[in-house]
Amino acid sequence: MNSRAAQYKQADDLPDFSLLSASSTPQPVAVQEPADIHLRFEGVSKTYLTAQGPVPALQSIDLEIRRGEIFGIIGRSGAGKSSLLRTINRLEQPSSGRILIDGTDIAKLDENRLVALRRRIGMIFQHFNLMSAKTVRDNVELPLRVAGVPREARRRKVDELLALVGLDGKHDVYPAQLSGGQKQRVGIARALVHNPEILLCDEATSALDPETTQAILALLREINRSLGLTIVLITHEMAVIREICQRVVVLEKGQAVEQGAVWQVFGEPHHATTRSLLAPLRYDLPADLQARLRQQPEQPEDTLLLDLLFTGIHEPDLAALGNVLGGRIGLLGGNVERIQGRAVGHLLLTVAGSSLTANELANQARHLADRVEVLGYVAAA
Repeated sequence: MNSRAAQYKQADDLPDFSLLSASSTPQPVAVQEPADIHLRFEGVSKTYLTAQGPVPALQSIDLEIRRGEIFGIIGRSGAGKSSLLRTINRLEQPSSGRILIDGTDIAKLDENRLVALRRRIGMIFQHFNLMSAKTVRDNVELPLRVAGVPREARRRKVDELLALVGLDGKHDVYPAQLSGGQKQRVGIARALVHNPEILLCDEATSALDPETTQAILALLREINRSLGLTIVLITHEMAVIREICQRVVVLEKGQAVEQGAVWQVFGEPHHATTRSLLAPLRYDLPADLQARLRQQPEQPEDTLLLDLLFTGIHEPDLAALGNVLGGRIGLLGGNVERIQGRAVGHLLLTVAGSSLTANELANQARHLADRVEVLGYVAAA
C-alpha cells in the first residue's frame, strides 16, 4: 500500500487535500467578495402540462447565489426544489424567466456550449445512480471515457479523486460491496471529474443514516473550502441546512417564501412554512410543566415563567440576567445553538422572590434577549 492509500484505510476518514497534485485535480477557484454573483434567477417560472391541465412547479423565482458559497434550497415534497435545481444545468427548461451563470443567459447556449456548461456543473443524487455491474473505477471514469479523455489521463484522474473522497483502495470494488456513505463518495468523485465550478446536490444525504450524513456533509464542506466550488443543495431537512449552508431559500408551492442568511432564517422565521420546517428542531415546553402552568399565581411558591428568544443579536448571559431580574432564577429548559457564529434559540427561565411585577421582569430581560414572552406561572410540584 502506498503512502496515500495508507491515509485512507478507513473509508469514512476525511481526506487530506494537501495530498492532491496540482496538475490533475479540480483546481481551487478564488472565492470573490460576497457581491460576486455566480448564479442569478430572474422571474423563473416552470409549468408542466399534464392530462389534467397545466401544473405550476415554479412561480416567479428571483434569487442570487454567490460564488463559492454553499446555498440551500429547502421545502416540503412537491415544493419545486428539484425543478429549480435542474434548471441550473438545463435539465429543466423554464417556462419563463432567465437563469444566468457568470452573467450568461444559459437558455441561449447552443448544443456545443450547453455541453461545455454541463461539464462545469457536477451533480450528486439521493440514490447514488451508480451502475451495479461496474466497479468503482468504472463508475467514476465513465464521464471521462465519454468525453474522449485518454486512458492514462483517466486513470490518474480517478486515482486522485478516489483519494480526495477517502476511497483509495476501493477502485475494483463493486457498488454492492459498499456502504451507503461509500456509494455517495463514489457519486461525489464522479461529479468532480470535469473540474466543475458548481456542484449540485439533489437530496444527497436523505438516504443515509445520521452519522454517515455528518461525514458526507463534512466532506462537502471541505471540498467547498479547498476547491472553492459553489455548492447548491436541496433538502427537506432543516438540520442539513443548519450544518452546512451559509444562505437558504424556502420554497412553498413553487414560490420563494423566505430567504436569507441561515442564522437569520433560523433565528426569526417569518413564514409559516419555515416555522413548520423548523418545528422538529425547536424545544417545546414539556407536558408536565404545561400541565402546571397557570395564568396567575395560586400559591406563594408558584414561579413566573419567561421565554427568552435569541435570534442571533444578543448572547445569552445568565449571570447578567440574574442581576437584572433579582430573586431566584431557574433554568427549566431550552435550546441555544451557534449558527454562523450567532446564538440562536431560546431559554425558559423561572423567577421567584423578585420584587418586580411580571411585566417589569419581562422589560428588564428584554435588555439581554431579542424577545421575551411571559408564559405564566408554574405551580409548585
